[in-house]
Amino acid sequence: MSPHLTVRAALGLLALLVLGCLPAIQREREARGDWPAYGNDAGGGRYSPLAQIDRGNVGRLGVAWTYRTGEADDASPARRRAAFEATPIVVDGTLFLSTPFNRVIALDPETGKERWVYDPRVDRSRFYALVTSRGVSTWLDPSRPAGQVCRRRIFVATIDARLIALDAGLGSPCADFGREGTVELKEGIAPDPYLPCCYQVTSPPAVIGSLIVVGSTIGDNISTGISRGIVRAYDARTGALRWSWDPIPDDPADPATATWRDESWRRTGAANAWAPIAADPERGLVFVPTSSPSPDHYSGERLGANLYANSVVALRAETGKVVWHFQVVHHDLWDYDVPAQPTLLTFTRNGTGIPAVAVATKMGHLFVLDRRTGAPLLPVEERAVPSSTVPGEEVSPTQPFPVRPAPLMPQRLTPDDAWGATAADRAFCRDRIAKLRSDGIFTPPSLEGSVVFPGLGGGMHWGGLSHDPIRGLVIVNTTRLAFMVQLIPRAEYARTQDAARSARRGGEFGPQRGTPYGMYREVLLSPSGPCNPPPWGVLAAVDLASGGVRWEVPLGAVPQLAAIPESGSWGAPNYGGAVTTAGGLVFIAAALDPRIRAFDVETGKELWSAVLPAGGQATPMTFQLGPQRKQFVVIAAGGHAIMRTLMGDSVVAFSLP
Repeated sequence: MSPHLTVRAALGLLALLVLGCLPAIQREREARGDWPAYGNDAGGGRYSPLAQIDRGNVGRLGVAWTYRTGEADDASPARRRAAFEATPIVVDGTLFLSTPFNRVIALDPETGKERWVYDPRVDRSRFYALVTSRGVSTWLDPSRPAGQVCRRRIFVATIDARLIALDAGLGSPCADFGREGTVELKEGIAPDPYLPCCYQVTSPPAVIGSLIVVGSTIGDNISTGISRGIVRAYDARTGALRWSWDPIPDDPADPATATWRDESWRRTGAANAWAPIAADPERGLVFVPTSSPSPDHYSGERLGANLYANSVVALRAETGKVVWHFQVVHHDLWDYDVPAQPTLLTFTRNGTGIPAVAVATKMGHLFVLDRRTGAPLLPVEERAVPSSTVPGEEVSPTQPFPVRPAPLMPQRLTPDDAWGATAADRAFCRDRIAKLRSDGIFTPPSLEGSVVFPGLGGGMHWGGLSHDPIRGLVIVNTTRLAFMVQLIPRAEYARTQDAARSARRGGEFGPQRGTPYGMYREVLLSPSGPCNPPPWGVLAAVDLASGGVRWEVPLGAVPQLAAIPESGSWGAPNYGGAVTTAGGLVFIAAALDPRIRAFDVETGKELWSAVLPAGGQATPMTFQLGPQRKQFVVIAAGGHAIMRTLMGDSVVAFSLP
């Protein structure tokens, strides 16, 4: 249900016209070289038509400017959970970004000079499940004349659950939005009685027409009755609520309620959309990626397939009504949320372009669906999966598997697969795996402990996909780490938790109140690293037409293993995504080492890299502005506390000399 896990991590214009006729305003914007949304376009394509930086000159890229937000000096307890995951936007000649504490900063995009800063004054003494913000959104009010206050608005949704509208030119709140510029998102949301801290927003809102659509982040594994993941649309001018939609169906007339046995839809929470929501203005649709219902790893209190959880759901933007839905996991027991913004693209079949949506999953499954109906455009089949041995639990007998593309990562871990840098570490891992239940993907959690591989941290994650429409490629980065999940009977839970603290065991406990079991989960590690074999991070290109993998290469490195000569080919766990450009390049950081890289989009060959001042657990972006029409590549480099990467607070821009 949340995008992060408590783990021990040691660890030009021609290109657009090919897609068909685009609205004039979009063509004009892309000719200017802006980056006006989190994924560049509302559909999350993460593609730029810019080509000034190309495969021939990328090796000459250097730092153009660096800006520091000042948050590295924050000594508050909440800083210990911070992650600088923002992707800036550039519109109307200004770069806008948000910090982990939701300070919104406007910069001159050519020089990095600060224009204004807005501080929402998030209470940093509180506990937050997550301390991050992936970015801001913008909306232009066409009814207001140029130069009028709040004609261009910047929206930020905060970790303390507020939606704030700011004037893009001044950074001051828009007084006509909500109450003096703010809508309180906790209004109308029933709090979790056990942990009211953890109803948050960590992703930028979606913008469609004059609506701002917001999801939520909710703490994992607390209880069955945590807050529900209601998606809401607000009027961009006034902040008035236009509609709300609950991924857990609350209308007995909805056929989806039949997938919640014994009316458990009345008693369950979460299924929230914490990843960014995609929008299709042409069709008036928004595409919502939903998470698992509460809690993650025992679901005897919510038997059934549990629609609309673990799904991508197309909603009518005007009303919030369901148009179609596609569930990627039935009756989730593994924390296999839909973790990334759905990516809207064009799928070509027999020479005809079909509007499509690509859905990235933690399991390494990539589903390609018809954007109009939700029907698979590449084959999907239901396959039998292992059954549960836990009293009270019933798994779904089958799960959906894409036939093409094939899974983008291994889906089984046996004792014979155990890895370690030394013979002792390999023996340690072999012994650990042998004592756990490990029947391949969708092995249910158990009392003795089960291997979850692909891990609940991904597979693919919130960095999502990048789509090169000219070459028909989808660029995907994956993390490959095996986890162990164990259910603990309620009578033993407190004692087990105390014993683990005494042994300094570094995993994560969750009480799962309202069920007979608490849970414990951790990454399967030996003293030298992961128990599953490398590579632990991979960058790949998937050919949409065939569903085949064009190329794949290890991504990143583990700094703690740098002394081992072959470790450079092992890749590293990663959070953050890629951007592709018409210059034939893929830019990505994401991995544990503080470095941004450029790859050849056609071959996967690494062409350039640069050291960052801190971890780059964010998705880069690119824009082209100014009298010299210089192209820049920008990334937030502030690190990720939970991944234990190098911390900082920098925004770094690169350009050609």
